[in-house]
Amino acid sequence: MAVPLDTLTPPHSDADRHPAPPPEAGPARPTEATSAVPLEAHHPMPPEAPLAMPVQDLGAWDPRSGHRPARPERRPWLARAFVFGGAALLTAYGALQMYEVVSVSGGTTALQYVLLVLFTLNFSWIALAFTGAILGFVVLLRAPRHKPLAGALATRTAVVMPVYNEATARTFAGIEAMRAEVEATGHGAAFDWFVLSDSTQGDAWIAEERAFLALRERLGPEARLYYRHRAKNHHRKAGNIGDFVSRWGASYDHMLVLDADSLMSGPCIVALASAMEADPDAGIVQSLPLIINRNTLFARVQQFAARIYGPVIATGLSAWSGPDGNYWGHNAIIRTRAFAQACGLPDLPGKPPFGGHVLSHDFVEAALIRRAGWSVTMLPTLPGSYEESPPSLIDVAVRDRRWAQGNLQHSGIIGAAGLRAASRQHFATGIAGYVASPLWLAQLVVGIALVLQTATIQPDYFSGDSGLFPNWPRFDPVRALQLFGLTMGILLAPKLLGLLLALFDGPVRRASGGALRLVLSSLIETLLSALIAPIAMLIQSGSVFQILAGRDTGWNPQRRDDGSIPFSDIVRRHRWHMALGLVTGVAAFAIATSLFLWMSPTILGLVLAIPISWASGQLAWGLGLKRLGLLMTPEERDPPAVATAAGSLARRNAAMGLDDAPALAAIHADAQLAAAHALMLPPASPRARGAIDPDRALAAAKLAEARTLDEATAWLSPKERLAVLHDRPLLDRLKSLS
Repeated sequence: MAVPLDTLTPPHSDADRHPAPPPEAGPARPTEATSAVPLEAHHPMPPEAPLAMPVQDLGAWDPRSGHRPARPERRPWLARAFVFGGAALLTAYGALQMYEVVSVSGGTTALQYVLLVLFTLNFSWIALAFTGAILGFVVLLRAPRHKPLAGALATRTAVVMPVYNEATARTFAGIEAMRAEVEATGHGAAFDWFVLSDSTQGDAWIAEERAFLALRERLGPEARLYYRHRAKNHHRKAGNIGDFVSRWGASYDHMLVLDADSLMSGPCIVALASAMEADPDAGIVQSLPLIINRNTLFARVQQFAARIYGPVIATGLSAWSGPDGNYWGHNAIIRTRAFAQACGLPDLPGKPPFGGHVLSHDFVEAALIRRAGWSVTMLPTLPGSYEESPPSLIDVAVRDRRWAQGNLQHSGIIGAAGLRAASRQHFATGIAGYVASPLWLAQLVVGIALVLQTATIQPDYFSGDSGLFPNWPRFDPVRALQLFGLTMGILLAPKLLGLLLALFDGPVRRASGGALRLVLSSLIETLLSALIAPIAMLIQSGSVFQILAGRDTGWNPQRRDDGSIPFSDIVRRHRWHMALGLVTGVAAFAIATSLFLWMSPTILGLVLAIPISWASGQLAWGLGLKRLGLLMTPEERDPPAVATAAGSLARRNAAMGLDDAPALAAIHADAQLAAAHALMLPPASPRARGAIDPDRALAAAKLAEARTLDEATAWLSPKERLAVLHDRPLLDRLKSLS
């Protein structure tokens, strides 16, 4: 693909397009003198506009250094009292009932007390979700709708998409589709578009450059589209965003952060920018992304659940959080100056998994920006925000392992100085979401042990008291059954509330296939979720145990396509889950039939772990339900225009072969691409005498020996190929090969 070098020439300066305001009006912008760049620079980024981003001290905080709100803050104390007070009362009632269940014999053993504690902890988790969902249901019954703000935008927003070894065909299709939608609103001049690459695979890196150059050529020199690749992905996504803010942040009032699978409609993007303009105290405004474009069985279950139940949960969270909300790392707009002042993340003491750089940075950034006096709010009813989800149970487990480490790492941050109580609660919720699995597992083990003890213990007629009857562990079966019903009711209530809202909403009900199909879809989702739950419990418990043992997860790119996982990999990942289910089932049946029946949902899920995981990634099963009108969502029945456009553009990009050509072959075959790539490289860093980069040295030696591209490709390791792509002299040697 021939690439004209003039596509790398930046448009006229930002100062020409947007006159600089007085210093107190907002972030500084480069002046005419500082933003002028010679045409021969041919840089794919605009002129740098540095913005200081100091590293924050988690151990100390001076409130006087933060932002002073321009208007009085309104805290939702009544909503918080309902959610947390109601959860506390429910937990106390559940704990009392459990105590009555285990103390029916008049005495309680140590093991029964352990069961009581574990049950109380697990019950408190679902009780909090229940009261939050009740609040969300009540708020949504009033049918709030986000009202877009009118008027032209006076501020500038950088739309930033960090990428890490992604498929460029779909990534750049998403950018192109979103940009076109924003341009159609008439507010396009207020937005610049950035692809910020942290890719560590040479083929992905060059594919990104090819896609960027091709798109900029199609859009023209006024596209306001930019691309930057970091040689070292220091601190990963947080470092990627931090690098952008510290080097270019002063040119922009806000930044809209995306993920590689994000899609947002033009009106949604403009509404977020309008919301930031309207509230001078806003630090982050988070939208609620809905899952779209999913077709495997597991992904369609997630898509349905997020659409039908998600708004209830998110609205409840938004209602009680108020200005103390949370940030999910994407599909949110951030005040750039506030982010720079408050969100420079320090390295945590110690080694990974608990030390080192912060993995789940979004929660921490929300807490720090809130500490600095800015609000963090959510617009859960704002339409037009979308994302995708992993296609199978194993793909979710891979992502979940990293999330588990990131959330448990927050145990060292939750006590940071100056944090708001609600921010600490968000941290606690994230930690509890992963600790809940080993607690549930422990509760099951203790329950089995108690039943086994009851079935095998010899009555103690000589306990030292004068009673006529022996004491041994017993349970009240009637109370136990009632408590089980209460627990299941609280657990399933958020799903029921979401289903009721969907049934009440005519357009949603019809777009989901009608009332009958909507109810049937909810039953299918509940059944599959119940079967998957014990598998997820063991996977998450294993992740927690690995983290506590000191095993770091690393950072693997997420698989986003619908390709199935080889069956041998599924068997390898789930054989121990199946074996544990078989052993547990046999043991439970041998101990007591009632224990087997009580544990049958858990046992069934584990015994069927391999076929369930296999079915989860099957495209045919998901599409089969789609043809029957089941697990349908309104966005699937009537796809958003931005999603339709992105899909069409992705197919066009795929036909262009952007992701197909190996990096070295693409550079060797296209002289203009090679020249453009060399121009996009940053200046070479000075090297101290005696400091030899082994990958670069080996690459140079192998290229000196090679006579043909095929020889060089065969000899160079992936790291050595990256060294070639980063080095202009080695690129010249590569181009000279036959």
